Amino acid sequence: MSKKKKVFIALAAVPVILAVLFVLIIGPWPTYSNSDYSEQGYYQEALAAIADTAAQNTLSSAPGPLQAGWSKRPITPPVGTPMGGYSARPGGKESQGVRDDLYVRALALSDGVDEVVLVGSDMLIIPPNLSEAVRNRVAATTGLSAHQILFNASHTHCGPGAFMPGLASRLSGGEFDPGLVEFLATQFSDAIVEASQQLEPAALASGSVDAGAYIRNRMRDGGTVDPELSFLVVRQEDGDTVYLSSFSAHPTIFGGNMMEFSAEYPGELMRHIEGATRHDAQYLGGAVGSMGPKTPEADDSAGRVVAMGQALAELILANDDDLAFEAHLDIASVGVPVGMPPFQVRPLEDNTDWRLSPVAARLIGLKREGWIHSVRVGDLFFVGMPFDFSGETSVVWKSWAAEQGLDLWTLSFCSTYCGYFSPDEYYLETPLNYETGAMSWFGPNVEAYFTALFHETVTQLRVNEGTN
Repeated sequence: MSKKKKVFIALAAVPVILAVLFVLIIGPWPTYSNSDYSEQGYYQEALAAIADTAAQNTLSSAPGPLQAGWSKRPITPPVGTPMGGYSARPGGKESQGVRDDLYVRALALSDGVDEVVLVGSDMLIIPPNLSEAVRNRVAATTGLSAHQILFNASHTHCGPGAFMPGLASRLSGGEFDPGLVEFLATQFSDAIVEASQQLEPAALASGSVDAGAYIRNRMRDGGTVDPELSFLVVRQEDGDTVYLSSFSAHPTIFGGNMMEFSAEYPGELMRHIEGATRHDAQYLGGAVGSMGPKTPEADDSAGRVVAMGQALAELILANDDDLAFEAHLDIASVGVPVGMPPFQVRPLEDNTDWRLSPVAARLIGLKREGWIHSVRVGDLFFVGMPFDFSGETSVVWKSWAAEQGLDLWTLSFCSTYCGYFSPDEYYLETPLNYETGAMSWFGPNVEAYFTALFHETVTQLRVNEGTN
């Protein structure tokens, strides 16, 4: 074969090779309409893990006296650290100041046998490298295991970025900084350990109020919202008290032009409660998927942040007078990693027929590992999801839980991040939106899959209830 012919063949092969590589690494790959999770090994493994972990609890209809302790640590990074939350932030997302300090807050609860720690933080998400580092540190100091620590982020878009390697994380949070993760892990761990060490006899009361005036469905005009503002009050025998609250509106009142660290409206909510009561306050991010803030009128975004936080705080304070405190509550928890369906990232909003390849999803840093965490405190039930969890699904789950005699708190950003969780019925809608397209990483039946896992955690944490 002549040299000229070899060159011609080589040149002709280049576009073919590039096309093959494009298909293998990027796409288009055909979508599917059903992940058939119930037939997959990862589902059976998740059920087994839930049952095995739940068996580590001691369930009782006559639990010992409640004990509680709480703590907080600052997590405000140095100015110049990238901010997490808006991909379009200028200047490498590098922060330019601090509007208000950021914190991690931990609430430990024990019935004398089982203990759990609820961890809230002024962050965008909880990345898996952070939760894993914190678990290892805490276990070495206290003996608390992974299933006893429920992680949560308020989802402020004005918190630290730089928390995880990979292209996807860089787009939303800037260049990865291992030193920042080391700092965060230390602060998280110290807060958890101190909360556990501060356990004292206590009583707990809970309530909720309709805050529908402050939330909207940001994806569907007139769509379903989760209007519940949940709160509980824990009071130690010496009078020390903490308020814990949760709401599902996205903390996105500040936009991408905000370059100062801020805990956003959840921070204002906590500060207002603390100022009005002279007690401590904590916050857990709720089912924020498709849920946006509906703010009171104010002159600017800073004014709306303050007004929103204070309005929610006042709703809590107006409804905390007649709470019924209980001093004996059974504590139980289960937190396990779970397998996920194949990737279904669909980047084109007007085309539901193709997706990125699994190779491309891995290359940009997406993880095919989820987490589910459920905590029972008497008839209170907290469930943590590794998503921007759907506020629309939250309403359905809360109704089901109420039929089981449980008061459900639905929480997002637990231990890792798996994109957006939307109702299965929206998966094949056209056109796609931000939440059901590029940010819906695992496609159809995610709702059905995690609903089945959620129901299983309820069953396992109540099995043999009534026995000692």
